[in-house]
Amino acid sequence: MTVRLRSSAVEARGLSGRILWADGTPPPSPGAVPGDAGPAYVLVHGIGVSHRYLRRLHQVLAATTPTYSLDLPGFGGTPRPGQQVSAEEYGAFIGEALASSGIESYILVGHSMGAQFTIEATHHAPDRVQQLVLMGPVVDERHRTVPRQSVALFLDALLRESASSNWAVLSEYFRCGPRWYFTELPVMMNYRTEERLAGIDLPVLVLRGGQDQVAGPEWSRRLAATARHGHFAEIPGAGHVAQHLRPQQVAEAIRSFVTATSGRARR
Repeated sequence: MTVRLRSSAVEARGLSGRILWADGTPPPSPGAVPGDAGPAYVLVHGIGVSHRYLRRLHQVLAATTPTYSLDLPGFGGTPRPGQQVSAEEYGAFIGEALASSGIESYILVGHSMGAQFTIEATHHAPDRVQQLVLMGPVVDERHRTVPRQSVALFLDALLRESASSNWAVLSEYFRCGPRWYFTELPVMMNYRTEERLAGIDLPVLVLRGGQDQVAGPEWSRRLAATARHGHFAEIPGAGHVAQHLRPQQVAEAIRSFVTATSGRARR
């Protein structure tokens, strides 16, 4: 059974997005999430898509922990900004939108380009982020050109994803539209994930599908080693959109990481 998500507009830095939650999670509002409730999960999508392809994972995580998803400005039918938005600007938007929603302590979970956004959100509000989960992070050093990245995505869709995974992604690409997708594509391609991750001093999980063509094993393991408190996990039999095909296993890997690293002292 699919849980219905409620939504509310969020604004920060002159940009407009959307925050979503299910019954059982406190509605976003200043002061609505008490400090002793423990950190919430916040799910962040990648380029061209929205919360929809994270919905299955959202549902599993929300069964035990307050969970929110974001639709960032320009994606998922939200208003498109008037100019290109950098990963740093998206990170600042995430931090300020969550603060204005009363969400003061959280675990960021970013997928694909969303991993870049969540790294920047952690830099923006390091005291609020408790742990960071990077699912299928980009851009793998093997795919640092648009043609190579495109081939990796095509092969993943052709060989590793289910029909529903592909529809969840492709339908979102159509909704985003080529103009905004290609406006933000250079941001993704030029971002140096490993360099920005190296400056984060909190527990980080790099999580990939075992058959992911986009975020390869060598790249993902190297990212985990780059982080000061890095961890690595794989979901067997899954491709780049592991959270859609294997939501229970992805949730279990995230929960295990969070349990193992909760309360870890920061330097």
